[in-house]
Amino acid sequence: MTVQYADQTHMSQAAIIRSQQGENMTRGDGFEALSFVHRQLDGLMDPLIMVDHFTMTEPTFGAHAHAGISAVSVLFEDSTGSFRNRDSLGNDIELAPGDLYWLKAARGAVHDEAPTPGSRTHALQIFVNLPTAQKLDEPSARHVPAAEMPVIENSGHRVRVMTGKSNGVVGATPPALPFTILDISLQASGSFTHRPDPGDAAWLHVIRGEIEAEIDGVRHRLSTDAALATHGADEIRLLSGEGGQAVLLSGAPLREPFVQKGPFAMRDVDQLAAVIAAHAAGELGTID
Repeated sequence: MTVQYADQTHMSQAAIIRSQQGENMTRGDGFEALSFVHRQLDGLMDPLIMVDHFTMTEPTFGAHAHAGISAVSVLFEDSTGSFRNRDSLGNDIELAPGDLYWLKAARGAVHDEAPTPGSRTHALQIFVNLPTAQKLDEPSARHVPAAEMPVIENSGHRVRVMTGKSNGVVGATPPALPFTILDISLQASGSFTHRPDPGDAAWLHVIRGEIEAEIDGVRHRLSTDAALATHGADEIRLLSGEGGQAVLLSGAPLREPFVQKGPFAMRDVDQLAAVIAAHAAGELGTID
């Protein structure tokens, strides 16, 4: 069990920027990931708790419960086949390449995702913390098909606005707090600029290629085995000499304490113990 208190540092006008190294993880022969967790950045990932950049070719984890968080699946367009998503809300959806699925687990939900036979899923699994006021809400979910995502495109970039907004383009609204997810592809010598809402935190990770981030006029080189987190940036500009792909996740930090054990992140130890007991008693639902 980890007790984590989100960073309470008062933000000055200058952006706070830190990088974090991913941890390699494998499970059997069909799953490998680069994993990023909030403990590495002392609250600078807030409201993110975890991000796994993974490839999965066969069922790996089985049905499992979440509570106090949103579990978000972001499929990249180079995935093949389909990714079957089931949950205790009654949803049973075969996600296609490029799709997004947002499960607001809240007081608790059971979830299972796995590639269908012969499929290869290239994706992010994102745990987004919920504020204390939403941790005991009824669970809810939203599926956003790739075809419904608006795209910002010119000769230098192609950006899928999976949720949230950028450059006046508005994507899907998550079933929780406002949050922006951008899938950014840059051509050779291409660039793209995103302006977060005032006070937002942003998290950047390169999926392929070579990309630099210019944050409030200062250049930072990004690599595929690391991520960059920033609070308080006015402008984030991504540039690439030879082309590449990155994801940008952006939202308002919660700055609330939480207690985490695996896929549960609750207000305090009593609330955590209650949800663990509820799961053991079968009260978080089942997948038939």
